Amino acid sequence: MRTTRMLLGRFLVTALIMGAGVVGATDRDKSPVAPKSDADLAKAIQHEIRMYSHYTIWDDLNFRVNDGHVDLMGEVSQPYKKQDIERLIQRVPGVASVTDEVRVLPLSRMDDQLRLQVARAIFRDPVFQRYSMQALPPIHIIVDNGHVTLTGVVNTDMEKEIAGMRASGAGLSFGAVTNNLEVEHPAKKS
Repeated sequence: MRTTRMLLGRFLVTALIMGAGVVGATDRDKSPVAPKSDADLAKAIQHEIRMYSHYTIWDDLNFRVNDGHVDLMGEVSQPYKKQDIERLIQRVPGVASVTDEVRVLPLSRMDDQLRLQVARAIFRDPVFQRYSMQALPPIHIIVDNGHVTLTGVVNTDMEKEIAGMRASGAGLSFGAVTNNLEVEHPAKKS
């Protein structure tokens, strides 16, 4: 009987020691490694924004990172997106603080209709079909009280011009379309 108690006591002590080691190891394994530089932090933030399931072609976000401080800028189409994205960025390991300058675009049925018309006009063009198959196409359509702005990145100068023409021809826009698309491979000037 005494031997059984001693064995049981040793077993419990051994289990406690091993359990403490496993818990300590588990805690260490779960602790995130903070990015070492602002560039690493920017990559992590960009990843979080792109992985946010409600970030669409109707939103355009930019940010700056300086010593762990993040300045968020841009526009989103729904109020909850602004709050969600700020919360996501604050949880990125290494972020010291977040200044949220993201603007929520006005909620309007006319703007929603214009967004759809512009998107159809652009992405139905054969030039942009490869973009339309991406989970998050690189062309973003920002509509603010009937005014259309194109942001994002296209491959060539020709694609930028065609996107602007398609958006302008979509109708219902109040004035000219602002084409702020960046060109990844601009034509070389002779």
